[in-house]
Amino acid sequence: MDADPMLEVSGLWKEFGGKPALQDVSFTVHRGEIYGLLGHNGAGKSTTLGIILGMVMPGKGSVRIGGHDVSKDRSKALRKVGAIFESPAFYDYLSGWENLRQLMSYSGGFDEGAAREVVERVDLTPRIHSKVGTYSHGMRQRLALAQALLPEPEILLLDEPTDGLDPEGIRWFRDFILGLRKDRGMTVLFNSHLLAEVELMCDRVAILRQGKRIHEGSVANLADEDAVYQVDLEPWGTACGLLAARGGEVLAEGRISLPPGLDPAEFVSCLVSGGVKVRAFAPVRRSLEDLYMEISQAADR
Repeated sequence: MDADPMLEVSGLWKEFGGKPALQDVSFTVHRGEIYGLLGHNGAGKSTTLGIILGMVMPGKGSVRIGGHDVSKDRSKALRKVGAIFESPAFYDYLSGWENLRQLMSYSGGFDEGAAREVVERVDLTPRIHSKVGTYSHGMRQRLALAQALLPEPEILLLDEPTDGLDPEGIRWFRDFILGLRKDRGMTVLFNSHLLAEVELMCDRVAILRQGKRIHEGSVANLADEDAVYQVDLEPWGTACGLLAARGGEVLAEGRISLPPGLDPAEFVSCLVSGGVKVRAFAPVRRSLEDLYMEISQAADR
């Protein structure tokens, strides 16, 4: 992965009807990186992608793609971009091939050789001359991916691309995107609420909540955070007090983290000495879902 930034999002603010949709959202995606935007529906993910694509004007802030400001030089900035944004729209009465020809004609012409190569790459060759109205949801998503790849982009922006796909389709999509990065150094911004998929695909993630970026970090470093344990302790209040005194933290009911350097056996001994019954005390691997829930709960306090 190149440290050179491919996408720079700086201080985005946006309101709709007087209600804040984004509040000072910033992040950077480096070349060759797969970056995940996480958040529940209404968190601001699609608004952020709309601003990046120049389809939504921010109240404040800026977006640069490959060094070009989207608001000041949109054509140069978006020349580097392929996107699947919201629900891809196609002409159902035309074939997949005719759709690609028509849609590419809007942006500078149709290269049949390049189109055949991309269609083969997304495994649509057997059905590319069938009407899109006969396509399954998964086939429509592959056609959308073919359209996004035809301009030979340097960065892909994917808005909930696996939403509605079956497990086989989700796995195909994940392997395909990972292959693009491995073979072509593709940069990807992946917007999703499917935490398991983001954890499998992304290098780094940002969590949006109510229009604010409340966390950014490496997926690989999740396991390097403070040690996390699933516990059953009684009385819970006494246990929490002893935990806080040792620098630990309650993550959720029955789940705690211990600071580096604190031996769990020593802490269990401390609990027992303090009159706490220890029925369970087991280490757990911290997942992206755990992190998301912890950060979201903290933000609500």
